[in-house]
Amino acid sequence: MQIALKEAKAAQARGEVPVGAVIVSAAGEVLAQAGNRTLEFKDPSAHAEIVAIREACQRLDSERLIDCDLYVTLEPCTMCAGLISFARIRRLYFAAYDEKSGGIEQGAAFFAQKTCHHTPETYGGIMESDAARLLCDFFRAKR
Repeated sequence: MQIALKEAKAAQARGEVPVGAVIVSAAGEVLAQAGNRTLEFKDPSAHAEIVAIREACQRLDSERLIDCDLYVTLEPCTMCAGLISFARIRRLYFAAYDEKSGGIEQGAAFFAQKTCHHTPETYGGIMESDAARLLCDFFRAKR
């Protein structure tokens, strides 16, 4: 999660919403790390999770990330939850809960839907205060 927080801070420095993500193999190797890049790429789908999943899939030359774990600083939205499921991520660890746009514990609760084909083990609240503080400070500065 420390690496994901570093990526979130880098995203913030680029003017992006400070969210970072890291994908780790079963052997503990960091396969990909990314921060939000929606503004930079002019792409509303360039969330940290999606950028990292794409990079890890290319690195493994596979559309599946079986036995890989995802660490992200904010509860993924429903769009990202769908991709996490399709990529067959083994475990999802996230820091801050997102009451407005979260798609795991909040909102759509994507993994709880009967149409969800794969549900990763999910653990929320890891280093929550650090990630929440980063997000709060970012949005406070925007106001």
